[in-house]
Amino acid sequence: MEDIHNNSQGIGSWLLENIVTIIFIAFTLFGFMVSSGVSVGYFFSELSSRVFRNSFLVLSLIIPVLAGLGLNFGIVIGAMSGQVAIAIARYFEMGGLSGLSFCFAVALIAAALCGYFTGKLYNKTRGQEMIASLIVGYFANGIYQFLFLFVVGVVIAVPATHPMIKPDGIGIRMTVDLVPVKQGGLKYALDNIYQIPFVHALLILSVAILLLLIVRFYLNKRTGHAYRNSMFSFFANSTLCIALAGVAVHAMVTKSELMIVRKVPVVTALLVIGLCIFTVLIMKTKLGQDFRSVGQSQHTAEVSGINVDKTRIIATMISTVLAAWGQIIYLQNMGTLNTYNAHTQIGMFSVAALLVGGASTSKASITHAIFGTILFNAMFIMSPEIGQSLFGQAILGEYFRTFMVYGVIGVALGLHVWKANKKNRIIVE
Repeated sequence: MEDIHNNSQGIGSWLLENIVTIIFIAFTLFGFMVSSGVSVGYFFSELSSRVFRNSFLVLSLIIPVLAGLGLNFGIVIGAMSGQVAIAIARYFEMGGLSGLSFCFAVALIAAALCGYFTGKLYNKTRGQEMIASLIVGYFANGIYQFLFLFVVGVVIAVPATHPMIKPDGIGIRMTVDLVPVKQGGLKYALDNIYQIPFVHALLILSVAILLLLIVRFYLNKRTGHAYRNSMFSFFANSTLCIALAGVAVHAMVTKSELMIVRKVPVVTALLVIGLCIFTVLIMKTKLGQDFRSVGQSQHTAEVSGINVDKTRIIATMISTVLAAWGQIIYLQNMGTLNTYNAHTQIGMFSVAALLVGGASTSKASITHAIFGTILFNAMFIMSPEIGQSLFGQAILGEYFRTFMVYGVIGVALGLHVWKANKKNRIIVE
């Protein structure tokens, strides 16, 4: 009876921890059941495009979580830094790879500086970093609006004839066209470098992950670390990779709907993979171990000789810079700069995507970020279709998106408080 009770408690705890992920999976499957207007080709085309342009932003949240800073809503400051860089490049009509490189360089400097001061603020608001990150984001947005609405044109003289400047010569237009690369602009500057069909990318990725699993399994066994090998996990992941490879081969042979899915931007995908590798490698360094130590216990880390304040500032700076680069990747894919609104929801949406993948305020991984990005964007695609199918109004699906975003964050924060209270009760008892 005790074993049954423990098993039921374990299942209940697992369901509670993954309730958000389960809801999103169920919602996506439900969307396919009730919607007749969503083809497999359309769904994967939209999902592929969204995942590649959003993944970098979501991945930028991992390091602050591991460093004990919680969910860094302050990445919106990094997004603004990226937009400032893009606005400068667009004003001077810089485009292509040179213009993109200029944007990354300017964003690096601006975001690193903003990240430093944001990190200093987090150290002053220790224990309330998530609230502080929200407030500092609103404060930074005020400065950003003042810069683009007033300083440009009044303090910094600009010609009113420039296509991105308002007709009266003061401020930047609401929407700025980034112009296609062929015309010397930034639109698709990264995505159009090299593209391959979706099914080819799926096959390559599946085979690469399968080979990686086999090599890791073999090396662990050879070096005496066989205890790291989980047979169930190995066979489950291997089976999934083989299944995906089989789907890709079948699609190529039968010319199925997957063949019409939008092509995959290889360079963008490589940048996302590069960020995943960077995150793994940095956590194996001395700095990465400091991040973990500070995240687990600031007092213990300080006693061990770690400069806690400096470590937290570095984590914030890295996150802010990555968010700035992620926003540049996002905007070059969108092709337009929504000057005053493009950054406003970046923090909320990225945090929600990370939580959907199974992360929490104190635990996050690359798997959480990628899986959450896929599920979150799947929900975005299916929401209007479900609203149209059930109620005859797609706009209801749009409202549901907003409800889900804030609902996910609310549930995650509620679970965080509940777990903290439960842990404190156990300690007291």
